[in-house]
Amino acid sequence: MYEVTIKRHFSAAHMLRDIGGKCEMLHGHNFVVEVSASAPGLGEDGLLIDFRKLKRWTEEAIGALDHKCLNELEMFQNRNPSSEQIAAYIYGFVAGQAKSSPVRISRVTVWESEDARASYSEQIKGS
Repeated sequence: MYEVTIKRHFSAAHMLRDIGGKCEMLHGHNFVVEVSASAPGLGEDGLLIDFRKLKRWTEEAIGALDHKCLNELEMFQNRNPSSEQIAAYIYGFVAGQAKSSPVRISRVTVWESEDARASYSEQIKGS
């Protein structure tokens, strides 16, 4: 199995509801996003996927989040805009873009600080 990973960044503010403590107050992060794609083999060009394509899909996903208050966005109206939820949102967007390619998105990881991250992936049917 081959896997490639790209890294992108965005900045946003959020408030986490009903968890107690400082994070319930408006605060921001310089988020780091890692998106990994995998497939059992390589294409005729010797690539799993062109990094530029994976970067473009990811940039489209985070473009909706960059320099926004995440709580105000429709996708987070009924859920906390946590790193876990951000990872799931980006995964869904990028996986949708990848449906027409031979790769699957294997994981999205969102770092909200140098020492705190959350990842999202979907279990492959039959695993």
